[in-house]
Amino acid sequence: MSVAGSTQLSEPLQWPAEGVTRIPFRLFSDEEIYSLEQERIFRGPVWHYLCLDIDVPAPGHYKTTTIGDVPIVVTRDEDGELHALVNRCAHKGALVCLKERGQAKDLTCVYHSWSYDLKGQLQAIAFRKGLNGSGGMPEDFDVANHRLQPIRLENFYGLVFGTFDEEIDGVESFLGEEMSILIRRAFGKKVKRLGTHSQVLHNNWKLYAENLRDSYHATLLHTFYTTFNVNRLDMDGGIMMSDSKWHHCSYAKRATVSNADEYKEVHSAQFESKLNGPHLLDAIDEKDDGITHTIQAIFPSLCIQFTLNSLAVRFFQPRGIDKTELFWIYLGYEDDDEEMTRRRLLQSNLTGAAGLVSLEDGCINEFVQRGTAGSADHAAFLEMGGRDVEPSKTSRATEVAIRGFWTGYRGIMDFG
Repeated sequence: MSVAGSTQLSEPLQWPAEGVTRIPFRLFSDEEIYSLEQERIFRGPVWHYLCLDIDVPAPGHYKTTTIGDVPIVVTRDEDGELHALVNRCAHKGALVCLKERGQAKDLTCVYHSWSYDLKGQLQAIAFRKGLNGSGGMPEDFDVANHRLQPIRLENFYGLVFGTFDEEIDGVESFLGEEMSILIRRAFGKKVKRLGTHSQVLHNNWKLYAENLRDSYHATLLHTFYTTFNVNRLDMDGGIMMSDSKWHHCSYAKRATVSNADEYKEVHSAQFESKLNGPHLLDAIDEKDDGITHTIQAIFPSLCIQFTLNSLAVRFFQPRGIDKTELFWIYLGYEDDDEEMTRRRLLQSNLTGAAGLVSLEDGCINEFVQRGTAGSADHAAFLEMGGRDVEPSKTSRATEVAIRGFWTGYRGIMDFG
């Protein structure tokens, strides 16, 4: 899929002849490319994660977010229907909803008091008829022509997606069959929010998109995973990919660890270490399939993670060419008992910004951003696991999911 015919780069990008095994460093530092991504990806034919439906639980509730650089507000109207609107007043373009979330009977811009209902329709404006018989709007002014811009919205098992594109097929088609099944695996029951955190990453958004798909690094950089057998490449597992190659899921079965000799050479492993509280890693097989770790990445910027009994949604938003904001939402199920809720909360701390996974990924992506600066004519090398873009049923010592991301990216950006 591509959207050729839109804005073009002043200096065309020459993708290396080796294809998606070579990734030009220019992609992480070129402002024109960043602007083109806003047009072709974020405002293009792609479904973007907006929020959870539990973020807007009742009529009058709203949640703000962004799609790329565009501010968005998701509302629930008096009939319980969800709406996605550009959070931009139809008058002067100011933000209408200023808080991350809230509850209101209507949406009123603080600048000039233009007021909208929860569907985005303009209801009233201050001094429409003027004052003392003078001023005001022209007689033919029609509030129906000045509403908040709506975008398409779909709720898929409690995950709310939006798109600016009017022709793209629905979310389930965008995800594909396997990715849809995996979302049902995680969200087939009603969820509840346990906690959130966010952090600013000093790297281009695509570096984090790569990182999510990089099963090769996970047991090398993340010492804890390797040392305590949370996630290792010598466990049974594999890489599932959507037919489009845009989305993937990496999975592992902890009980099958084989203690491969190759891990004796891994400098990050500290096998002599012991946990003072080994119960931290006690896990219950909730799905009866033996899978204890999944990372499911949905193009371009959503991740669903299920590690042991910790369920989390990760999503990230570009904040410029070299800055990305990352959000984590930790979840449980509404029918969890107190013991399971405590278990999920304990295990959620394995991945937080204060330590372990998220801290390490934030650092390493910044190292790549800094290391590739000034090297627009060079490229990354991605041949671990081969050169193809096909699912890997037996090994996660591969970069195939990253190559899949770049396959989708290259197509929609029309970088031939």
